[in-house]
Amino acid sequence: MSHRVTLIPGDGIGREVSLAARRCIDATGVDIEWEEQIAGKEAIARFGTVLPEGVLDSIRKNKVAIKGPIITPVGKGFRSVNVRMRVLLDLYACLRPCKLYDGVKSRYSHIDLVVVRENTEDLYAGIEFAKGVEKTKEMIGYIESLSGLHIKEDSALGIKPISVSASKRIVKFAFDYALKNKRRKVTAVHKANIMKETDGLFLDAARDVAGEYKGRVEFEDRIVDNMCMQLVQKPELYDVLVLPNLYGDILSDLCAGLAGGLGVAPGANIGDDVALFEAVHGSAPKYAGLNKANPSAMILSGVLMLKYMGEDSAAHRLEKAVSDVIKEGKQVTYDLKPDRNDPTAVGTSQMADAIIVKLKN
Repeated sequence: MSHRVTLIPGDGIGREVSLAARRCIDATGVDIEWEEQIAGKEAIARFGTVLPEGVLDSIRKNKVAIKGPIITPVGKGFRSVNVRMRVLLDLYACLRPCKLYDGVKSRYSHIDLVVVRENTEDLYAGIEFAKGVEKTKEMIGYIESLSGLHIKEDSALGIKPISVSASKRIVKFAFDYALKNKRRKVTAVHKANIMKETDGLFLDAARDVAGEYKGRVEFEDRIVDNMCMQLVQKPELYDVLVLPNLYGDILSDLCAGLAGGLGVAPGANIGDDVALFEAVHGSAPKYAGLNKANPSAMILSGVLMLKYMGEDSAAHRLEKAVSDVIKEGKQVTYDLKPDRNDPTAVGTSQMADAIIVKLKN
């Protein structure tokens, strides 16, 4: 079966790891026609916008896309392209498996967690009001009149919408994923003890959905700060975690750290009709063009993409090839060596070469 896939190389190390992933995916033998699109800094230079409409049109048409990391300025500049794409394409489910592969350095011996993050609401919805502007002053006055609480006049504001519909569909996604992948438990993570209306709503929705799966998948809930401690102390007690947007972003990095770091952390953003796959790590511009970045996260995102497209055999073979290369520890990038200064470390493209060799053997 032939597939048409949108490829967005990204910024910084994006083009290098994207090329490595594309080569490895092609080496599985799956028939893919790639349609390359650009977004981010290069798109600004060429089209005057960080996210050209043609990129979204391509993804909507092809239904499947894989994207390299795109830089997001901190505190200034354009808003995250990643967040914008998720919202505009209604990619409501962010799936981030965190699995420890033999040969990856970690303080743990076994990690196999899956983070399911709601992608469209919460503080990431981007409803913000800047300090000192007239609209913010009006909003502060309005909130004070409704709540009776005082807000400092030099405040900026962020609005946190949490809906029943979005909460239920992300929890349902988590339970359906657990059933399909033979996972044993779903844990809803929240701060409902303090944010009783927003996080309380999320927890109530999770409990409602959990009732539909009673007897098939175990369910529990944890307060987010306690969950962080639990994951560090006894991660083996947990399986699939489902969280609102902000907590999901934070805890997915924590779980990636347990499994050896962002270099081996893949991700998927999934909606009802469209899916976008991407590594969890950023664009690391200081390493751009050095052929130094670990391509594993991007290649493993390709594994998730192949599974989504129904190419399970190819996905299994590609994941095994990545796992075998990491386990052997010879043809790997510097960050996967016991000593990061090991002169035998190879580059991005050379690690991809080794994975392709494994696929063909």
